[in-house]
Amino acid sequence: MQSETGFGIDVVIPIYRPDDNLALLLSRLLEQTTAPAHIYLLQTIDREGEALYPSQDQRISVHPVKKEDFDHGATRHYGMTLAKQEYVLMMTQDAIPADRRLLEKLAQALDREETAIAYGRQLARPEDGILEKLARQHNYPDQDRIQALGDLERLGIKTYFCSDVCAMYKRKIYFEQGGFVHPAIFNEDMIMASRVIQAGYQVAYCAQARVIHSHSYTCRQQFSRNFDLGVSQRQYREVFEGISSEKEGAGFAASSLKYLIRRGHFWKGFYFAVQCAFKLAGYQLGKRYDRLPRRVVLACTMNKSYWR
Repeated sequence: MQSETGFGIDVVIPIYRPDDNLALLLSRLLEQTTAPAHIYLLQTIDREGEALYPSQDQRISVHPVKKEDFDHGATRHYGMTLAKQEYVLMMTQDAIPADRRLLEKLAQALDREETAIAYGRQLARPEDGILEKLARQHNYPDQDRIQALGDLERLGIKTYFCSDVCAMYKRKIYFEQGGFVHPAIFNEDMIMASRVIQAGYQVAYCAQARVIHSHSYTCRQQFSRNFDLGVSQRQYREVFEGISSEKEGAGFAASSLKYLIRRGHFWKGFYFAVQCAFKLAGYQLGKRYDRLPRRVVLACTMNKSYWR
C-alpha cells in the first residue's frame, strides 16, 4: 500500500537471536494503516548453517549477515540497497509500534520536499523505572520538531539527533548523500542526519509516530554505551567538532536530579548521579580510545566484535 504522498514504504530491520518481540513487531507492521510493501530482515548469524528466522508472510524476506561482517552502518546500507520503495523505514527488533499509524505519521512528516529523514518518538515500557522514563521524555518529547542548519546555535548537538530505532528515509536523498558511514560502531543515524542537514535538507522529529522502546541499563552498561558513543564522535570528528555534547548531557542531568530530589526520590537521585558519572567517564575515555591499549578498549566497549 502506498502512503498518502503516493510513495511506497519498505522496512529494514537488522536482527540477532530474535525472540517473541520480533513476532509482535512484524505483526504490528503488517497491520499498519499504511502497510509496508516489503520488510527486509537482516539476520546476523553466529555460525554457518544457522537457521534463519521463519517468514510467515510473502512481504517478509530474511537475508543472512555473518557476525564478523555486521556493522551498524554497512549492514543497514545493505538493507537500503535491497529496498525498492522511495521511503525506507529503519527499525530495531526490540521497538514495538504503539499503534497502527506509525508508518502513516512518518510518511506524512516526509511530505515536505525539503525533509529527508523523519524519526519517531520512543516511549518507555510500562515496567521501566522513573530514570528510564525521564530519559525518554527528555530525548523524545511530545512536541514535533524540525531540525535544520539554522538550529545549530540553538539546539547544538540535538540538531543532528536521529535514531535508527525508528527512522524513515527518502531513499533517493540517502544515496545522494553517500549512504551510512562504515565502519560505524555507533551513530550512523546522526552522521547521516548531519550530512543531509549540511546539504540543506531537514530532519523531522514526529512525536505522533510512537514506538515502545527502552533499556534499563546498569551503570557498567551505560559506561560501555557511552564509550562507544565517544569512539564514534572521535572517528567522525569532522561532524561533531565544535558542537558540544557535554552541555546537552549536563542540562539533562541537572534538571533530572532536581526533579528527583523535589519529589523525595533521594536514593534514585544518588543512583542517577552515579549513573551520570559512569556515562561521562565512558564518553571521555571513548573520545580518547586511540590512546588506549587494545585490551583496555576491549574491556570498555559494548561492541567487541567491531574491534576484531
